[in-house]
Amino acid sequence: MTIAALESLSFGLARMAAAADRAGHRLTLLTRDRSVYRHELDTLPDDAPLSVVDVDTFDPAATRRALAALPGLAGLLNTTDTWSVPAAALAAEFGLPGPDPEAVRLLRDKARVRELLHRHGLSKSPAVPVAPDPDSAGEVLRTLAPPLVLKDSAGTSSRNVWVVRDEEELRSALRESAQQALTGGLFAESFLAGPLYSAETLSWAGETRLLGVLSRQTSRDIAVREEAAAFPVALPPAERGEIEAWVGRVLRTAGHDGGFAHVEFILTGQGPELVEINRRIGGALVGEALCRSLGTNVYEAMIEAALGRRPRLMDEPLGHSGAACGFVLVYPDRPGTLVGWQGLDELGTYPGDVGWYPVRAPGDEIHTVADQRGCTGMVLAEAATAELALHRAASAAARVRPVLAPARVADGGT
Repeated sequence: MTIAALESLSFGLARMAAAADRAGHRLTLLTRDRSVYRHELDTLPDDAPLSVVDVDTFDPAATRRALAALPGLAGLLNTTDTWSVPAAALAAEFGLPGPDPEAVRLLRDKARVRELLHRHGLSKSPAVPVAPDPDSAGEVLRTLAPPLVLKDSAGTSSRNVWVVRDEEELRSALRESAQQALTGGLFAESFLAGPLYSAETLSWAGETRLLGVLSRQTSRDIAVREEAAAFPVALPPAERGEIEAWVGRVLRTAGHDGGFAHVEFILTGQGPELVEINRRIGGALVGEALCRSLGTNVYEAMIEAALGRRPRLMDEPLGHSGAACGFVLVYPDRPGTLVGWQGLDELGTYPGDVGWYPVRAPGDEIHTVADQRGCTGMVLAEAATAELALHRAASAAARVRPVLAPARVADGGT
């Protein structure tokens, strides 16, 4: 029997394959670009319970044919935002367990989610649609007062997100947004003051369990870029209970009743306020951190849900028996052609079982360093607490330097 993955996050494929194997199934990855999974595929043994099918996953007909050709297809899963709607639609078409495609479409639209939660009193800010044009600034300012956030309603990886403090910055961001290839519609919402976190959750039949809270650090630039994260954040019991109750209400209202969710929020002085909902396990090394901290392969819950079974993780004790984890994203200081990295040979001298997880390979072109597309790899470290793990990861990552090919000098330059 086969469980298919319609694309996946860059990391976690090995754990996912092991989980499928334990359930008595073989995992088959459908992908249009194997290089996305370079690290995972390179580290898997030759006899790993994983097959890879090369197919244009942006082509619905080709994807449908590839799925139909799989022997004993028992489940279809997806851990990405980009393919979440096609995966839900295909699961329904093939009669496989899966989420309601309409609920997935809603969650892929950040503006619709914001408006829905605002109407139900779960978001203080409305979503204000805006044209990517500086002249539309007045429309936003009639409803929202700066500071505010401008974003793509279907954006991923922090692309096309601007934090603006006044009308001048708003007009500048709108001018820049007009030059971007937006995947959804542009909208504005209120800026939330406070530290950024994400609730890592698992749901089944409308019941939600908080697996833990992840801390998140972003850049200070006008464009938001992920820099580091750590799990699990140590919270007072009452505050953790408040977050678990809040995230359960948010997910029920948004129509997410099963599977993992990665819910980003700001912990304001008045309590948690939503940033966005991703109906998947967290990206980057969040899945790895969950597995290590909880002392279990959490991807087994993903496989069980894909087979239509209540995940055992919904009911098992959560003792955080493993190590806390922190990881830091490593960026070059400019776009260019990646040659390699300096400092990788020093990572073993740092405490915390430090690991290197490359995202890019020598020869890759780095087109931007403004968002996660510029990340070349991540440094992960363990410790007894998330705070100490992040300190260890940051100290080790400071030694890693991406090396880029020399910038070309324009003809006639000196």
